[in-house]
Amino acid sequence: MSEAADFHQEDEVGKVYDSRLMRRLLGYVEPYRGMAAGAVALILASSALQLVGPLATAVALDLFVQPMENHPARSTVSRWVDSWLQASGLTVDPATGIAGLSLVFFASLALTFAVLYWQGYLMQMLGQLIMSDLRRETFAQLQRLPVSYLDRHPIGRLVTRATTDVAALNELFTAGLVAIFGDVGLLVGIAGVLFILNWKLALVSFAILPLLLGLTVWFKAGARRSYREVRLKIAGINAFLQEHVTGMSVVQLFGREEPALREFEEINAEHRDANVRAIFYYAVFYPAVELITALGLGLIVWYGGGEILRGALSLGALVAFLQFARRFYQPLADLSEKYNILQGAMASSERIFELLDTEIDITTPSDPYRPDDVRGELELDGVSFAYKAGEPVLEDVSFRVRAGETVAIVGHTGAGKSTLVNLLQRFYDVDSGSVRVDGVDVRDWDLVAMRRAYAIVLQDVFLFSGDVAANIRLGEESIDGEQLRRAASEVDALDFIERLPRGFASPVRERGAGLSVGQKQLIAFARALAHDPHILILDEATSSIDTDTEQRIQHALDRLLEGRTSVVIAHRLSTVQRADRILVLHKGKLREQGTHQELLAARGIYHKLYRLQFESQRPENSKPSAFDFSAHPTGP
Repeated sequence: MSEAADFHQEDEVGKVYDSRLMRRLLGYVEPYRGMAAGAVALILASSALQLVGPLATAVALDLFVQPMENHPARSTVSRWVDSWLQASGLTVDPATGIAGLSLVFFASLALTFAVLYWQGYLMQMLGQLIMSDLRRETFAQLQRLPVSYLDRHPIGRLVTRATTDVAALNELFTAGLVAIFGDVGLLVGIAGVLFILNWKLALVSFAILPLLLGLTVWFKAGARRSYREVRLKIAGINAFLQEHVTGMSVVQLFGREEPALREFEEINAEHRDANVRAIFYYAVFYPAVELITALGLGLIVWYGGGEILRGALSLGALVAFLQFARRFYQPLADLSEKYNILQGAMASSERIFELLDTEIDITTPSDPYRPDDVRGELELDGVSFAYKAGEPVLEDVSFRVRAGETVAIVGHTGAGKSTLVNLLQRFYDVDSGSVRVDGVDVRDWDLVAMRRAYAIVLQDVFLFSGDVAANIRLGEESIDGEQLRRAASEVDALDFIERLPRGFASPVRERGAGLSVGQKQLIAFARALAHDPHILILDEATSSIDTDTEQRIQHALDRLLEGRTSVVIAHRLSTVQRADRILVLHKGKLREQGTHQELLAARGIYHKLYRLQFESQRPENSKPSAFDFSAHPTGP
């Protein structure tokens, strides 16, 4: 289990801040720079509006509640307002003054509400737009990636790139990066106002900053370690769940419920303990911030109260200081939360960009071959291929399939049959030799044009969520309803489709759940026929079908193979025997080729396989065959 968990676990967190990654992330803001600028302007406006309340309080106390006319202890703002009133020739009585300042205070609150609303709307919209662009780009890259990349990386991890990781970046843009401007703007504004009100008391207010800084550094270091540990543990949980939910039938069949539950409890406990360790840092940090903040406020009351007694400070200035100090300490604590958002976003962006930067080694050349018509001639010339270096799957394989010819490929499991199919469609590139379609190397073809010439029916049919019609069309809207019915009829699928509650519009659940194996393969045959390919590949397409169902589609195979270049990989000889030519692969090499009768007469590998099948049909033969040739053979 540990090796599997390691396979599914994420890489460790890199830098907390990477300027290269940040510049690249900001590139996604560029198309929406107007919206981003508006959000920043609104954030700065909301920060400025938060200064109005304490300043209005100071002026009200200094001018109207406890008037100190022309007293130097009055706050600077109060003296400015008093000077403006005198210069304007306005005489304001205390009741009117307090009422006016109260109106200013409430107006600032209403305006702050409106600003915060539009600020939040713009930031959320910006985040959603960027997230949509990133998800689209990630999915487009996933479609371009070669099959070899998908073989090396767990599907769950790739899905996480387009979901969880993109969501982490959304949080960066909506609650992190842009919001930092607001916190910084508020800190700068409050610091400036505090020094304007009374520079000595401002220095007293800042006396606790070293304590806050030390606490923040400790929190960051601990939170970083715990964040990494929690992320690794949740990756283990995801891997375990994905594996066991997918294989739940095996778990239940072999009575593995209790052992699997104990194993999950162990993994779950590790994740729980990691979260508890992470909670410790949060449980200490925020109360400690409140304690240090209270200490700062106490220092302001102690020093400011003494200044008031000495006549060096007004009551309005002290009250404003207390209000400003609390608002000053809060953004400092918020910046620590922004740190966590930034850390998660950097880790997610690194993984997303690693996927987006993956080199696509199987691509359409700059000047591709894109013919108006495809004949369907196939050729392998000295092809060798290995999935892993030093472990060849195919060695020096050469053969040619004429246009319209049906060629069958047989051999034991692991002989390289399915690998040939992958190379023909250029899911992989050969290590040596060449694969040609119509005499042109597949590496010189336009990938889309070449693959559109193929249709393939696999043993394990893949159906998408949607309806039956969509699974036959596969996005090809030119296939109309009449063509759907004709294709389904010719493969004997029309009768069961029309018995479905909504016919061709009947919903298909994930991977075709609710349909039998035979029904899914009949839909796959209808799909292949509806697309009318030049080249047809049947990769053990009837190996999982019962004899009755196979008989139903046998005549459809005749129709499907007619006039097309066909490559048939099958264990059942009912199709193999009628092939124009049979290729026998053994240990990655092409050992024999010829018709059914020619290969039997040669008494080689094919003859041995045939005899094993023939013997397996005898009731008295209790020894199971090493090969699944279950069709009724004909011949000597």
